[in-house]
Amino acid sequence: MATIEQQPAIDHDKLMSFVFRAVDEVGATLNSAAVVMGDRLGLYRALAAGGPATPAELAERTGTAERYVREWLNGQAAGAYVEYDPAGGTYSLPAEHAVALTDESSPAFLPGFFQIAVGSVMDSPRITEAARSGEGVGWHEHNDDVFHGCERFFRPGYNANLVSAWLPALDGVVEKLQKGATVADVGCGHGSSTILMAQAFPKSNFVGFDYHGESIATARERADEAGVAGRVRFETASAQTYTGRGYDLVTMFDCLHDMGDPVGAAEHVRRSLAADGTWMVVEPNAGDRVEDNLNPIGRAYYNFSTFLCTPSSLAQDVGLALGAQAGEARLREVISAGGFGFVRRAAETPFNIVLEARP
Repeated sequence: MATIEQQPAIDHDKLMSFVFRAVDEVGATLNSAAVVMGDRLGLYRALAAGGPATPAELAERTGTAERYVREWLNGQAAGAYVEYDPAGGTYSLPAEHAVALTDESSPAFLPGFFQIAVGSVMDSPRITEAARSGEGVGWHEHNDDVFHGCERFFRPGYNANLVSAWLPALDGVVEKLQKGATVADVGCGHGSSTILMAQAFPKSNFVGFDYHGESIATARERADEAGVAGRVRFETASAQTYTGRGYDLVTMFDCLHDMGDPVGAAEHVRRSLAADGTWMVVEPNAGDRVEDNLNPIGRAYYNFSTFLCTPSSLAQDVGLALGAQAGEARLREVISAGGFGFVRRAAETPFNIVLEARP
């Protein structure tokens, strides 16, 4: 006799609560593109610099079309990104929001975060198809918003923490850098971290490595602009093939989890270090259990990992796919498997952990 499955009773209030939450989610998804739009058109900067404005006034300040600006402002007001004064029909940007939306030197700067999110969504159809077969999609196969958004998102955090907090947290490293050390920055991308260290330690020499040739070309341009090209060079190479031996410091910023063979990368780092050298691994901050990461930061990183980090790893040999929320315990396993006998958490921020490893 066939059994009839009982359908669970539906709590109508719970259902509608979820529906309205989903409506908010759709608005948030569209707002990511609206933030990138406002950043590119200078709308936030014009509001911050010129004060409250009507749509027509803001359009005139920015050389844009008033009808688009009016709709954009209303969306921003509905999301509480800007404030609306119905008495005067004007819109304003709170000072705190201006820091987060216009000041690229602030660790709270957000448009890069939105830009990499928009880039990830643009590439989502390809990732969806890859998920059917399990094949990877290389970092180099993404669109420019992913590359530039990634740099703009991570750079403010590096500016705020790398020289002032992270490097001083490593045993004896700052002293070496002040006297003159050799440093390899592996997975350097556009070179923000490499250049920042070079500016802070003029007696040391730096080489940045990344397998993505276009990023290396950008990094070289940035080094020229920063006036450090004489002590910084950039080369196209992977974490398993970069050149050089006897480095006093090897750094990896938010990239170990993207690698197909992070253990192989760790082994190569160990061989490239001086006997008393240090490996600094900066990774997304995460707990070791899934339930530890069920929060807004974990949600963002898990989703970025779905569209960027995991496909990147799966496109490489081994394809370990650690994911952006690997957690410290898993990272320690990888580093130790690479031949490092000493690993400790040296520093952290809400978004990153800094691990210090020595052979």
